[in-house]
Amino acid sequence: MTATQHPPLRILCVVGARPNFMKIAPILTALKAHAPAVEARLLHTGQHYDVAMNSQYFEALGIPAPDDNLEVGSGSHAAQTAEVMLRVEKVIDQYAPDALLVVGDVNSTLACALVAAKKGIAVVHVEAGLRSGDRAMPEEINRVLTDQLSDLLFTTEEGAFDNLRAEGVAAERIHFVGNVMIDTLLHNLPRAVPATSLAAQHGRPGFGAGPGGYGVLTLHRPSNVDQPETLAALLDTALRIGATTPLMFPVHPRTRAAIERFGLGGRLDAAAILPMPPLGYLEMLGLMKDARVVLTDSGGIQEETTALGVPCITLRENTERPITVEQGTNTIAGTDPARILALHAALLADGGKRDRQPRHWDGQAAVRIAAILLDWLERRRGGGHGA
Repeated sequence: MTATQHPPLRILCVVGARPNFMKIAPILTALKAHAPAVEARLLHTGQHYDVAMNSQYFEALGIPAPDDNLEVGSGSHAAQTAEVMLRVEKVIDQYAPDALLVVGDVNSTLACALVAAKKGIAVVHVEAGLRSGDRAMPEEINRVLTDQLSDLLFTTEEGAFDNLRAEGVAAERIHFVGNVMIDTLLHNLPRAVPATSLAAQHGRPGFGAGPGGYGVLTLHRPSNVDQPETLAALLDTALRIGATTPLMFPVHPRTRAAIERFGLGGRLDAAAILPMPPLGYLEMLGLMKDARVVLTDSGGIQEETTALGVPCITLRENTERPITVEQGTNTIAGTDPARILALHAALLADGGKRDRQPRHWDGQAAVRIAAILLDWLERRRGGGHGA
């Protein structure tokens, strides 16, 4: 059907935190390619409220300024989720979208999905079906509940289908499209900021000079940074690794506060580590692409290192992205120093895992999402909610 026959399909796209930004950028581009038949509106809940960092990511990724910003800010999981629900309801009532599209697994994802579902608005979840099996992770709760609320579920890896079917999601609602984060990575790779430039900007010119001459460390999960013994052990392990593979360390605000609170700041003064403030997307991409190894507790970085062919050691006991282990460059280490050091030593000896790219991680995931979503919405509008 053409735009002259029907008013445009209205899709309210939600972001709440920086990991969402990389996922929404290609989706907005793909949806806007169908204008005027489609009207995509961007809502930012303000869950991550660092204005400078938000602006930096939006500018780097070519994301337009949000049409709505709820400016929720920080708080406990319950308080933040509740506040998003209260504020997003007004936007949904005013805009009356045909569908609400959420990405990832942050509190905003679940909060907005819950409000839309209760109002009879179709919920679309991008990055559905990922499971770590660890209900102690708030993100796992958000994933499971969002998928139960969703009418249309787009998956990044084929194993997610089995997870969703086991939880009672109908097969016809699930579509394997690939990974929109990889769309963003491939599109922006030529613009990545070289690690040598970053080292010079932070007062350490020549640090880990040359491709493969350095590693990257990121830490932010509460289980790793909120207990002094765990955080101290991880930093001490990083220092030992840094003796042979100097580590660039963009320090998350939560981690920086914990380091200061526990009196661990001396670890960051060592020659083996280059601490940095949080980086923008293009800077972080440049840091990862030429690294010898990345040590991380981030889910998204597990995917990005697989796409880049860079060995990754994950400092967690599990992963919701098993394809990065089965087909990619990722190895799960946990937080045991001996295990982490052994994996690093093996990597130095044999170069680490450099396996094949997962299927549909080809830069076209968002195009697939737009085509499936618009066809589904047209049929739903033409044939009622059962279409």
